[in-house]
Amino acid sequence: MDRSLVTRQAWLIAPALALVLASPAAAQKVLKAVPHADLKVLDTHVGSIQITKIFSLMVYDQLFAWDEKWHVKPQMVGDWQVSPDKLTYTFKLRPGLKWHDGTKVTSKDVIPSVQRWAKRDPMGQKMMEFTAGFEAVDDDTFRIKLKEPYGFVEFTLGSAGGSLPVIYREKDAATDAFTGITTTIGSGPFKFNREAWQPGSKIVFDKNTDYPARNEPADGLAGGKVVKVDRVEWTIMPDPGTSAAALVRGEVDLWDNPSGDQIPVIAKSKDVVVAPLTPFGNMGFLRTNALHPPFNNPKARLALAYAFDQRDFQRASTGDDERWWKVCYSFFICGTPYGTEFGSEAVQKVDLAKARQLMTEAGYKGEKLIMITTNEIAAIGALAQVATARLKEIGVNVEMQINDWGSVVTRMTKKDEPEKGGWHMFTSRGTASTYHHPLTNITAVMTCDGKNWNGWPCDEEAEKLRNAFIREPDEKKRMEILNQFHARLVQVQPYTLLGNFMPLYAWRKNVDGVVKGAILAYWNIGKS
Repeated sequence: MDRSLVTRQAWLIAPALALVLASPAAAQKVLKAVPHADLKVLDTHVGSIQITKIFSLMVYDQLFAWDEKWHVKPQMVGDWQVSPDKLTYTFKLRPGLKWHDGTKVTSKDVIPSVQRWAKRDPMGQKMMEFTAGFEAVDDDTFRIKLKEPYGFVEFTLGSAGGSLPVIYREKDAATDAFTGITTTIGSGPFKFNREAWQPGSKIVFDKNTDYPARNEPADGLAGGKVVKVDRVEWTIMPDPGTSAAALVRGEVDLWDNPSGDQIPVIAKSKDVVVAPLTPFGNMGFLRTNALHPPFNNPKARLALAYAFDQRDFQRASTGDDERWWKVCYSFFICGTPYGTEFGSEAVQKVDLAKARQLMTEAGYKGEKLIMITTNEIAAIGALAQVATARLKEIGVNVEMQINDWGSVVTRMTKKDEPEKGGWHMFTSRGTASTYHHPLTNITAVMTCDGKNWNGWPCDEEAEKLRNAFIREPDEKKRMEILNQFHARLVQVQPYTLLGNFMPLYAWRKNVDGVVKGAILAYWNIGKS
């Protein structure tokens, strides 16, 4: 054969071969996002931390899920039956569910996961009050047996409020409920790339090519969790201006919860979409520590309701554009089915004299009170700044202690005296998925056993009314009880309302398929 011909053929083939060899990496689709906070807690059973919930929905899975309108749909469950007396629920897992290590998901994983979650989550705790026991029938089938009918079983198992009832491997679920799980082997649509994880800088998720997505279209957190990119990379950018510039320049594709002061900046870009994803607004709130003076006295908590003007808080945390926020005096999010403002008329007008009077009646004498907060999430820091300034106006001696959000989240679980590592107050923002319902609203739980959410307010009358609401099957009577319950909450103030806002998200126009729902989901998102 003519050697010159061979040489010419090799010269033509070599570039093509190089292109083929390079194509897998070049063709990989990577969605680059800026999360609203760094990922510090890997165990979603331990508390209601939004960034951990987003992470958990990517890596793990739930038995049921809430769709865009928060109606419950099966997810890991294939089919299920309820006995005529409504005391036995039999569930069968859908086929093909596997852990990221290749082993099969079974009932022996499900039961301890649900039991562990229920020890800490108020919604799970309530379900367990009705539960007689669990039974693993076989690898794919399990039962929940009740002591009395409970109309929220599926709704509870699909919860997107509070901590998430995700399913862990049996050996991980055996971890004490008050000790965090640090492994990350799930059965969800993404795999957590531990090797690429750079704490404080980058978090990486790879597509789980073995995940058996449901056949239904994606609908909120329900339906088919079809992953349309090969990898998701979160880059931690504490400075909002840096995040905005990166999005506008196309260095990142999506920004989870952009800060209010940067929304007008990014909205000017022809290449950026700014939009809400939830049907209802979220809420800003201030939580007080009811274990220690002065907030162990409900009069001190009520003083804050008279002192605060919600408009100040929302302008500082959300921005001047009133399309994205509103004043609201409902503990259950205005506009939702249970968003009553009943009994709140007295606190709808700022009264600083009344606030000072109530603080005095509560026994406050100028002691230093500690406000723990962060500037890592700009909106939360802004809420704390406004609260501190107003409290000083009514003679309250407040010291702000600023740290990263992960440290604040850890500290808020401590019951120690404030001067010994505890706290008096913190501000935060709560999702409507958690706060819209007396069953899901973790901050409205006022049990006196010290097992309720951080702050631990106690009021037996409020709990009596909340339980009556949950047990009442008639919707009209339930709403009557709700009004009584809400009026009681206004009196005892488990937390201070700082207004409702519509959380916004921003993404490049070459990104599509962002799903509306209770929590930001990364499945169904494509990138051209």
